[in-house]
Amino acid sequence: MSQSPVTSLAPDPKRWRALVFIALAQLMVVLDATIVNIALPSAQEDLGISEGNKQWVITAYALAFGGLLLFGGRIADLWGRKRTFVTGLIGFAAASALGGAAGNEAMMLGARALQGVFGALLAPAALSLLAVMFTEAKERAKAFGIYGAIAGGGGAVGLILGGFLTEYLNWRWTFFVNIPFAIIAAAGAYFVIREPSEGRNRSPLDIPGVVLSTLGLVALVYGFTRAESDGWSDAVTVTMFIASAVLLAAFVVTEAKVKSPLLPLRVLTERNRGGVYLSLGLAIIAMFGLFLFLTYYLQIVKGYSPVKTGFAFLPMIFGMIVGSTQIGTRLMTRVAPRLLMAPGFLLAAVGMLLLTQLEIDTSYAGLILPAQLMLGLGMGTAFMPAMSLATHGVEPRDAGVASAMVNTSQQVGGAIGTALLNTIAASATTAYITDHAASATTPAAQKLLAAQSMVEGYTAAIWWAVGILVVASAIAAVLVNTGADSGTPVASGDGEGVEDAVKIPVVAH
Repeated sequence: MSQSPVTSLAPDPKRWRALVFIALAQLMVVLDATIVNIALPSAQEDLGISEGNKQWVITAYALAFGGLLLFGGRIADLWGRKRTFVTGLIGFAAASALGGAAGNEAMMLGARALQGVFGALLAPAALSLLAVMFTEAKERAKAFGIYGAIAGGGGAVGLILGGFLTEYLNWRWTFFVNIPFAIIAAAGAYFVIREPSEGRNRSPLDIPGVVLSTLGLVALVYGFTRAESDGWSDAVTVTMFIASAVLLAAFVVTEAKVKSPLLPLRVLTERNRGGVYLSLGLAIIAMFGLFLFLTYYLQIVKGYSPVKTGFAFLPMIFGMIVGSTQIGTRLMTRVAPRLLMAPGFLLAAVGMLLLTQLEIDTSYAGLILPAQLMLGLGMGTAFMPAMSLATHGVEPRDAGVASAMVNTSQQVGGAIGTALLNTIAASATTAYITDHAASATTPAAQKLLAAQSMVEGYTAAIWWAVGILVVASAIAAVLVNTGADSGTPVASGDGEGVEDAVKIPVVAH
């Protein structure tokens, strides 16, 4: 037997420098998810984008990114993670330059779709590089702690940066800011990152799997996006959900039969990874809804500027960083992951529960700040072991596609969260206005009613988010049953099965 499996366990001397560039790329992708939301009203006005089409600035990115993630993960396994990572960064920078220079609606939407395509190459390659480069348990805990803090807190940083750039420069800089991030990360990765050669999966590409998974995920994400704007009973919405169910079912059947599947079902059926994908997807549903409602509440109800709104999210960022790097990292090698994930999601649920008490005149320091701290601490503590477990026990050749599944669960969770919780909020707002419209007879009373009805809508949706986080906690407690991190996130490269890799952890020297 060749000695290549042993060489894959030798720690890369440049691994910590590599982490800087991987983390920078991850920050760029996560920032982009929220930074554009802040800039959207200004961009819409400048480019003459209609009210009906403005959602496509967000949707074009989400469809390309969510639909192509599994394909991107498989390309990383086939082509090499470093090469895929650098290509994704260069492409993302070019697409961002195109978006910043957009002179019309078509150019903007095309740039956003291209950002999604290259983001789908970049995101799984980044996470799988961590999985194959950090093999010693305590070091991997630190690396995933940093990665988890960025994955969780980067969205809130995007709100601050987006506010600054939109308010003091203009919306185009929310695109241009990606270019230096991407160039620095690509140059650093090219010279610093080294990946084990035996971790490649050189099997032929599963074209039917690519087509079915991409179309199925695009239909699912678009179905939820359409539900938000046109309602759940809209004919196109229903058709999209049915098409998605049929396509994804056909994808599962195909993957069980083909010789070299795009997504080997062994990646999904291992209970720890399955538990991570499910619980993380649910947590993201709750988080995306919260970002949306808290942004609206602070700007519309409380009258905060974009910059002040961004700074108002700082306690959540602080909590996530502490939860990931201090709690999760320190405890990951000592306690079982579910003892971090389940309580983490529960603590976040308690923070969310506090926000169900929102009123028009709620004190930021008295309620919103402590709620955000609890949310951040809980999510940071849970995200950190979840990111590490995403590649728990997989063979190196499957690391890219296993990483892509985490991003897919987050992306689909984000689309579901925005659509589902927005619909619940809108229904509650309408019901409140209908019940109280008769008593609002003066302009001042009508203005108060409008604000109160919005808050009623937000709190109704936040109650659902509380329930979703409790379910995420229960799933983590029941499905995630591996012990404390014992050494290696992926199986060694000599072809042993996932079950062996899980049962017999390889201890790094």
